[in-house]
Amino acid sequence: MTVTAVHKDPDALTMTVDAEFAASAERVWQLWADSRQLERWWGPPTYPATVDAHDLRPGGRVEYHMTGPDGDQPRGYWDVVEAEPPHRLVFRDGFANDDGTPNTDLPGTESQVTIEAIGDGRTRMSIHSIFPSAEAMEQLVAMGMEEGITQAVGQIDAILAEDKVAQG
Repeated sequence: MTVTAVHKDPDALTMTVDAEFAASAERVWQLWADSRQLERWWGPPTYPATVDAHDLRPGGRVEYHMTGPDGDQPRGYWDVVEAEPPHRLVFRDGFANDDGTPNTDLPGTESQVTIEAIGDGRTRMSIHSIFPSAEAMEQLVAMGMEEGITQAVGQIDAILAEDKVAQG
């Protein structure tokens, strides 16, 4: 399994998902930097993502929607704060209305992604989410955030395995 740990800290208002991959840090970064690769894993299997806009630079924005099994299409966005390829990405993650404007009825988070080589051709990726309040954390966890991100990250190994087949 790709995900090695999920740690929720209600006191610190954080949730961290750690994962390890048999790939270089540069290759893992590409999963974020290439919009077509990002949409292959960002949504959980039952809510695949489609990336509508992708500007992964500080001040840039990534916009996406997910398509549910009943055809619903919730929208989201990231406002990129930091991007230091291939090791660090920080963004404000929020829900969006149908017209792309922020949906302020639902809480957002700040996500801090770190990608580091750990030896033997392996890389650790951590997604550290910071919630604005205990209520926001409870609401997003109740909406399935932990399961969703765990399932989403769990799809990465299959993408990376395609590299080995192509090189093979």
